[in-house]
Amino acid sequence: MERALARRDFLRFTGALGAAGAISASLGACTGPPSTIDPGGGRGGGGMTDITAVIGYGNDGSWDPTMTASAFGMAGNNHIYEGLLDTDPITRAPYPALATALPIDQTATTWRFTLRDGAVWHDGEPVTAEDVVFTFERILDAEANPLTRSFFVTWLAEVRALDERSVELEFRFPFPDAAPRLTIAKIMPRHVFSREGAWDDAAGGFALGSGPYRQAAHTPKSNTVFEAFDGYNGPRPPTFRTMNWLSVIDAAPRVARISGGSADAQIADNIPYANVEQLRGDGLEVAGGAGMNHLFLMFNTNNPPFDDVRVRQALFHAIDTEQIVDVALRGNGRPATSFLNEDHPAHRPAATVYTYDPERARQLLDEAGVGDLNLTLMSVNVSWAVDCLPTIKECWDAIGVRTTLEPQETSALFAKMDQDQDYQVVAAVSNPNQFGLDPDLILRYNYTAGGTWMAYTGWDTTEEAAELFAMMDRATEEPDPDRKLELVHEYLDVIAEQAVLYPVVHNELLTAWDPDRIVGVRAQPYPGINLLQARARASS
Repeated sequence: MERALARRDFLRFTGALGAAGAISASLGACTGPPSTIDPGGGRGGGGMTDITAVIGYGNDGSWDPTMTASAFGMAGNNHIYEGLLDTDPITRAPYPALATALPIDQTATTWRFTLRDGAVWHDGEPVTAEDVVFTFERILDAEANPLTRSFFVTWLAEVRALDERSVELEFRFPFPDAAPRLTIAKIMPRHVFSREGAWDDAAGGFALGSGPYRQAAHTPKSNTVFEAFDGYNGPRPPTFRTMNWLSVIDAAPRVARISGGSADAQIADNIPYANVEQLRGDGLEVAGGAGMNHLFLMFNTNNPPFDDVRVRQALFHAIDTEQIVDVALRGNGRPATSFLNEDHPAHRPAATVYTYDPERARQLLDEAGVGDLNLTLMSVNVSWAVDCLPTIKECWDAIGVRTTLEPQETSALFAKMDQDQDYQVVAAVSNPNQFGLDPDLILRYNYTAGGTWMAYTGWDTTEEAAELFAMMDRATEEPDPDRKLELVHEYLDVIAEQAVLYPVVHNELLTAWDPDRIVGVRAQPYPGINLLQARARASS
């Protein structure tokens, strides 16, 4: 039942299913009063103003911080909620958020935190240690099996309240990577989310935290409005009076909202590569970063011949990834040489690198006894991913694999996978850097026994999978950093060789903004935006 629940709810977690109706500005008692910050003299310096942002992802996914992988939801939650520790959006260095200080000894197996004095929820209730315990109990709950559980359950044994404002985290073994990882555990108010049906409300778009902005209005598939919270006394005070984030999936209208004489937005993410020079010519800044954003292939190993590793390897070797980078990505990407992107500090080319080698692909198919393969490649309809599909089809057709492309909305794709277990190969996009940078976290997003992605592949019950998961656990527990990195490279080699769920290319994500209207923007190499240190440019 646990796996079935995870598969059924996956669409909500990633933003594939819309919530019915809208959460209006009059959210009720749980949202608190409107902000009373004076727009002419806010704490952000130089006065506070309003901002409009254009987000290239749906806002109709889950806003439950323990469950969501929605780009819009996660970016929004970073402005609404706080962890005990949070991280810089670019360097990912941890800093105290609800906690008053970083742990002194990050190799200890017991970490104690004191909560910030005067921290309150957006409804005015005080933040307490019981809220922290409540949040971590939810994260570690095997029955609920939230998405974030795999990021904590291997090393975190228990969280205890010592008094009203102090908590203690007990580890299974020393785990210094816990400091940046604690930002994933956004602390949630027990008095709000312990009530019946509250987790469904969170999945449907409701959010209430202790951060610098409160959710003032939420209309799925349209926009979400954030309002400065005047009860906030933490390290990242609000710099805008209101933020209106528009959800605009299609590329052309998204670009139109930020460019030209009628532009009404100051910043937009997910900028199409074809529009970069146009936007720069209009005086906008366009910047991005290389990260774990990637197009991957996922095989249904319950459906022969995709249970044969040689077939999976053949299809990877057949793809001209350089052509994909040059044509579809316009140079804004690189062929995958490991599951990790090449700019990642732990990157090393895997023992198996899928260079373009159609002859090797044909040889592998011959060895597997596969001579007449008709294949349907289902795909999400993310614009840059769809641009990659014609090259993949052309390459597979060239080795005698007759290929049919089926790009479709994410909701339709995963619904079809749930209903029809005979699907063959799926192309989708992902970026685990939304959660963090350490390899253990990145790989556990996809490679977790009983996890959603592994359930779709049907591979996690194999002997090879059991050996991989054991290798990953050994690396997690290893205290020596050099030896840990060796173990990481060993299991990355296994993941590359098995090619069950594996990147084709890593690409760069771009953000554009008007430097005459907004300053302090730092483009991030993962979906969404972070405006906690941005501000309106002071008028001259």
